[in-house]
Amino acid sequence: MADMKEIRIEKLTLNIGTGKPGPELEKAVKLLSNITGKKPVETMTSKRIPTWGIRPGLKIGCKVTLRGKEAEALLKRLFAAVDNKVSLRKIDNNGNLSFGIKEYLDIPGAEYDISVGIMGLNAAVTLSRPGYRIKLRKLKQKQVGARHVITKEQSQAFFQDKYGIKFEEQ
Repeated sequence: MADMKEIRIEKLTLNIGTGKPGPELEKAVKLLSNITGKKPVETMTSKRIPTWGIRPGLKIGCKVTLRGKEAEALLKRLFAAVDNKVSLRKIDNNGNLSFGIKEYLDIPGAEYDISVGIMGLNAAVTLSRPGYRIKLRKLKQKQVGARHVITKEQSQAFFQDKYGIKFEEQ
């Protein structure tokens, strides 16, 4: 039963929000494809906000999702970009971690691209355990049991053990 409690990385999602379509969005797409080697998906708005000039169906950002070994390898580089220090507030109640990188140049192995300029991005790490599929399946969908849910403390211990992350109180 000990391996059912094993925490693993389900996915790593990189996101850049530009707020408007056009050259900024094209630069963001190019940046994410350079960092990950995958083709990013453009995200669209669903609401209308007239004061910001936003209408439904407008492309205002992009994201790319990595899983498995690719996610773990890139995550090590992303943690190195923030000096292996993350605020404790960045972990949510389900044990997932989200943090931002101000400049992509801080990522080891990322080279400056003149056409992109300087841009930042957000990273979101989703954790899971064996058995979490019951909340996502179509038939007989159930909730994950209270003793099986990943807590903040368990998530913090996972990142400290596996990646050597230091969490700061803020």
